[in-house]
Amino acid sequence: MAIASFQLAQDSEGKKRISLHGQWSLREMDNDFAQLRQALKPHFANQDLHWDLSEVEQLDTAGAAVLWNGWQGKLDNKTGLSEEQNHLFQTLGEINAQATEKPKSGFDPLTLIAAWGKLTIFLSSHITDFVRLTGLLVIELAYLIRRPQDFPWREFSANIYKSGVTALPVTALLGMMIGIAMSYLMATQLRTFGADIFIVNILGLAVIRELGPILMAVLVAGRSGSAMTAQIGVMRVTEEIDALAVMGISRILRVVLPKVLGLTFIAPMLVIWTSVWALLGGAFSANMELGLGFRFFFDYLATVVQPVNLTLSLIKGVMFGFVVAVVACHFGLRIKPNTESLSRSTTSSVVTAITCVILIDAVFAILTSGIGV
Repeated sequence: MAIASFQLAQDSEGKKRISLHGQWSLREMDNDFAQLRQALKPHFANQDLHWDLSEVEQLDTAGAAVLWNGWQGKLDNKTGLSEEQNHLFQTLGEINAQATEKPKSGFDPLTLIAAWGKLTIFLSSHITDFVRLTGLLVIELAYLIRRPQDFPWREFSANIYKSGVTALPVTALLGMMIGIAMSYLMATQLRTFGADIFIVNILGLAVIRELGPILMAVLVAGRSGSAMTAQIGVMRVTEEIDALAVMGISRILRVVLPKVLGLTFIAPMLVIWTSVWALLGGAFSANMELGLGFRFFFDYLATVVQPVNLTLSLIKGVMFGFVVAVVACHFGLRIKPNTESLSRSTTSSVVTAITCVILIDAVFAILTSGIGV
């Protein structure tokens, strides 16, 4: 195999011609097309020069692109080409024409239909996989009811620790700061109307019924949910999920179910923990701004906030914990073996979980609007 080269000569009639030789292809590793382009540059400007490609052993798109750009996309009778070479240059011309073609102006309804179709397919695939995952969880739970000795206690307790115990400091801190901020703002307004005592009603109902569960769910989704998605995604990238299948071990039983049950179990406790710290922060701010004592604040809180609100809060905690865990595992199992998919799915997991939590809370608030108020 010879490298790409050229030779300038004259024929019997005294006309100048340039003959190309060798492999004008990327298969020849020694080819330097940048150097060839520079060497041929003065010859491209000669309109009377005849080009002969009959001795070219092989021509691919890389070599053809050098000549095509030098000829400025023009083929004439001065260029001797074989049928195969001519077809290759025509293909390059069509590609170049498509690349430089201006987009059509105006509204194209087919583009909108295609976009809706892609969105529909995308959403339906997610819904299908989510329903399938939920069904597999139900099947595994039914299996554990028949064989409780196979319950993954170690994985379950580990997820309770990682999702619950390690989240206690951040939820307490954020809950207290939110309680102080809300109490301070409400105290400023209530003092104007002489309704200082109603801060207990407003703060207690808002924190116990709405703010505590929502705040817990958002923190858990951003902290534990993203960690679950990333962990399962790394297991897919490193083929640990496939290894479990080869060994005959259920990935749902050993990987997904402990995470879902662990977060669902610990979420109501996190709701109580977050709500208590938010109320403590609110009581502290009310004491500083309005002079309400801590004992009076909590004694009065028990009389104005009905116990059913705490029950609703715990129910929300169970629902939010389950949704965050299932969404996190769903996106983790959809991760492809590359880092871009890992980062994109982790972000999508957090955003989707928080969106689902807010939507569920809105529906739940509408359905229970007449309870405990």
